[in-house]
Amino acid sequence: MTPPKTYPHGVPSWIDTVAHDLDEAKRFYAGLFDWTFTDAIPADAPGNYLIATIGGEDVAAIGTPDSDDEVVSWRTYVAVDDADATARDVEAAGGTVTLAPVDAGPGGRLAVCVDPRGAEFRLWQARKRLGAQRVNAPGTWNFSDLHTTDPHQSAKFYSTVFGWEVDDVGYATMVRRPGYGDHLAETVDPDIRQRQAEVAAPAGFEDAVAWMRLIPEGHPELWQVTFAVADRDTSAATAEDLGATVLSSDDSEWTRTATVRDPQGAELVLSQFTPTKG
Repeated sequence: MTPPKTYPHGVPSWIDTVAHDLDEAKRFYAGLFDWTFTDAIPADAPGNYLIATIGGEDVAAIGTPDSDDEVVSWRTYVAVDDADATARDVEAAGGTVTLAPVDAGPGGRLAVCVDPRGAEFRLWQARKRLGAQRVNAPGTWNFSDLHTTDPHQSAKFYSTVFGWEVDDVGYATMVRRPGYGDHLAETVDPDIRQRQAEVAAPAGFEDAVAWMRLIPEGHPELWQVTFAVADRDTSAATAEDLGATVLSSDDSEWTRTATVRDPQGAELVLSQFTPTKG
C-alpha cells in the first residue's frame, strides 16, 4: 500500500520505543527489519532519538529512556491539528494527560495521554516530521491495536476525542476515521478502493486506522504495535536468533502473526498478510 505523505487529524501517524541499551536495540532491529538509523538529537544535546529508515524513508524511532527504570514498550502516536486543544478534549472525555503538550524540537509538538481504561497513547502535532513515510511493507508499521477489556467504553472515548467509528467485522473490531480513504485516494493512492475490492476487504476498510481487541479482565489495557513481514515463520525465527522470545502465533483468514518480546522487553507483533482473493 502506498504510504501517506500527510496524516489527517485523528489518524495514527508514528510509533517509537525506548531502549536502555541503544546499541543492542540497533543490532536487533537492524537484523530483524533491515533498519538503518540516524540520530535526530544534536550531538551537543543530551539523549538520543534514533530515526529508523528503510530506503531513506522514516519508519519508526528508538530513543533513550527518561529514567533507568522506565518500562520498554512500543508506543503509538495519533496525528492532531492542535495538541493543546486535543489534550483538553482527552481530559473532557475522561482521559488523563500525563505529559502536557510540549515542543519536540522542530519536528512537532507532543503530549502523552492515558485513556479511561489505562491504555497510554500519544498526540503528535506534526511540523517537520509528518509521521511514518513507509508503511505496510515488510519491516514497517502495519497497524496498532487497542487491547481493552471494555470495547464499548473505549469506543465512546476515542470517538469523542478523534471522531473514530467502530465496526464489528466478525473476526475483529475495525476502527475507522471517516474520510481517511478519501484523503488517501486524493493524495497518494487513487486505486485504494479497487485494490481492496479485489481481496474482498470489509466495507469501509479504506478508512481503517486501527483495530480493537477484547482481552480478559485483569489484563493490562494497552496499544500494541504490529509490523508487516514477508514471511511470519522466517521473521519469528530471525527474531529468536537475535535474542527475542516468541510468545504466541496465530493464523487467521487474513494474516499469519507472531507476538514476540524483544531482548529488552518490548512486545511487538509480526504479521504476514495472506488474503484470499474475492
